[in-house]
Amino acid sequence: MHLRIPSGTRDVLPDELRELRAIERALLETFERFGYGEVATPAVEYDETLRLADIGVRPSYRVVDDHGELLALRADMTVPIARVVATRYPTAEPPLRFCYAANAYRAVRPHRGEMREFRQAGIELVGAPAPDGTAEALSVLCRSLEAAGLRSFRVGLGDATLYPRLLDHFGVEPAARRQILHELATRDLVGIDRELGRLDLPADAAELLARVPRIRGGTELLEADGGPLADALDGLRTEVALLEGDIAERVIVDLGRFPRLGYYTGAMFEIYDPLIGEPLGGGGRYDELLGRFGRALPAVGFAIGVERLHAALAGEERGERVS
Repeated sequence: MHLRIPSGTRDVLPDELRELRAIERALLETFERFGYGEVATPAVEYDETLRLADIGVRPSYRVVDDHGELLALRADMTVPIARVVATRYPTAEPPLRFCYAANAYRAVRPHRGEMREFRQAGIELVGAPAPDGTAEALSVLCRSLEAAGLRSFRVGLGDATLYPRLLDHFGVEPAARRQILHELATRDLVGIDRELGRLDLPADAAELLARVPRIRGGTELLEADGGPLADALDGLRTEVALLEGDIAERVIVDLGRFPRLGYYTGAMFEIYDPLIGEPLGGGGRYDELLGRFGRALPAVGFAIGVERLHAALAGEERGERVS
């Protein structure tokens, strides 16, 4: 008898599960040390709630309950916690600090080996505006990864508003702007060059717009000399200045980052490890999401992929690259 499991899911056996639980404990203990309280939410939400958030990710599963209501498995924990804040903490004085370890579910592309069900641990800091809230989230992120035992990680830092601000500065029309931002979100630098070539821009403007998505390196890149790029970097520059020195040293400035999730509004970050070919997790600011649920508050958070962190820790122990 051939007993299958759905694509993008897997069985986790005792030895691995024991190690995954130890990683989660280290992360959650660090979150709680910084004042974050653990929450749990249903794995399913009303589909209308997830559509209200409009995060740009397709649910992996939808079902109809016995009342005829359409339900969907959550794609992350940010949206459910935004709902919790609006419904359970409608008058609580911010900032509010929440943490979690939970499964999330997303639709995957066939035959790509992507996971449809995966485990995340993270925080949501609600009611703390930039730059201080962003600096706190980055600090908790780095300290929690260190507590889990990861050594060689770096944090790629960008800003969802940076490139749109440059397009606005140079007067790029809405239709062209949408296409260029699509190419940026998919990291298609050739596509960006193609779209810029179709515009009637001054040579210096076209050169800057083509160069910015390719800028990646240390925090010294934030010290641009004047002009529209320097103005657009003000937020990131202030946030990095608030970090402790050893955390700032882990930061890689990546000006070519643009969100695929639909709620990011400012600083965005991803976790890199030299032994893993994919980010271990990420996060950023989502200052407009809570307003869609009826309580407008600035917010920032991150999610760490527990299985990917486990693979990175194993790879560091062996000194091998994990594909």
